[in-house]
Amino acid sequence: MSKFKAIIFDMDGVLVDTEHYYYDRRQQFLDSKGISIAHLSPLNFIGGNMKQVWQMILRDDYDNWDVPALQAEYVQHKLDHPIPYDQLLFPDAVSTLEILTAKGYQLGLASSTAKVEILRALKTTQLMPYFEVILSGDDFKESKPNPEIYRVAMAKLGVTPEETLIIEDSEKGIAAGVDSGATVWGIEDKRFGLDQSRALLLFETLTQLLPHLS
Repeated sequence: MSKFKAIIFDMDGVLVDTEHYYYDRRQQFLDSKGISIAHLSPLNFIGGNMKQVWQMILRDDYDNWDVPALQAEYVQHKLDHPIPYDQLLFPDAVSTLEILTAKGYQLGLASSTAKVEILRALKTTQLMPYFEVILSGDDFKESKPNPEIYRVAMAKLGVTPEETLIIEDSEKGIAAGVDSGATVWGIEDKRFGLDQSRALLLFETLTQLLPHLS
């Protein structure tokens, strides 16, 4: 019998394959503003949010921009170019969540993505009913790798770190999970060169983790 009572999922790169879409949409917006991100890697963005990276993007030009206004324009750009979450859902996400729910695990979602995007993603993919707790980067002053989002998720689920498994993919997310005291397993990255060394186990798909829970 598994020692875990709760399983908390990250969203992007774990349930939905969105990272390339995010990067392309972000680059399109910044290109329209004449802002280059040629000096940055996709790794700088994965697992975080735009609030964390404006300084990296703008560098010495940071003080020359109205960053809150720029962020507001970017939010509108995202609304005008919605992500097709239903097309990007990993094929075994629903079946995995169904199996875990049937086995009696409490499920949570903790993502650095904006709450409005998380809710739209869960509604579009019909994953909403599986999660007892849903937390976003909007709910916290600091995003991952700060572990607070996972500590709060565990508190809301009424479980201890020893009773909790976290499923992540990014370096920032894995760090947040490990530093929360929970066990962290990762969905293996084969495209971006993510440092996933702090995850206890790595799996190519969600389905592959199921035998390790029995």
